Amino acid sequence: MAGSRQRYGILLLALFATFFFYGVAQPGDLQRTIGTVLVGTTLLLALYAAKVRPSAMRAAIVVVTAIVVAVIIASLADSESTAAAITAIASAVMLIVAPTAVAVGVNRHLQATGVTAVLVAGVLCLYMLFGLFFAFVYVAVENLGGAPFFANGASAVPARAVYFSFVSLATVGYGDYTARTNFGHTLSVTEALLGQIYLVTIVAAIVSRFVALGKWKST
Repeated sequence: MAGSRQRYGILLLALFATFFFYGVAQPGDLQRTIGTVLVGTTLLLALYAAKVRPSAMRAAIVVVTAIVVAVIIASLADSESTAAAITAIASAVMLIVAPTAVAVGVNRHLQATGVTAVLVAGVLCLYMLFGLFFAFVYVAVENLGGAPFFANGASAVPARAVYFSFVSLATVGYGDYTARTNFGHTLSVTEALLGQIYLVTIVAAIVSRFVALGKWKST
């Protein structure tokens, strides 16, 4: 139990570190490299938390290393938009795998021990992963399409994309940034629906059951 709690706790800290880094870092080669390392580390921690086989972990380390090297090469050799698109796509792909690993681990833990602090940490990790995934999708859409993602002409740099993604995921709706195209509208509404349904169903049900069982102190 203690080992699982530590694994998901470390993963949650890594997700917050990635979130804050992308939220404040200025775009550039160094930002892309460090950001990709953080996302790759997050993926490895997700696999570690899910207790995947050692062979799968070794393969993941090789893939993450290859992606980091590819991002560095793209930053040095290609244009800014191409390097940004490659970085965003690679990060989004890694963040597709990470939620699957977390979901498998959470389900395994639920079947074995029921609702505990570990399970709550796991579902919060999934929420953070969803927000980061959509942020990278927004960055990739702009850099592949060649036009600003936002209706006011602002570029979807990582910091702005992370802000817009989590505002959409939490359905806050400040209105300072909106998607410019129908495709962007669909993506942002999809994220908002996903975030709202996830919070009011899965997270709310698990947290309320956790509190009802009186396990805040016993787990």
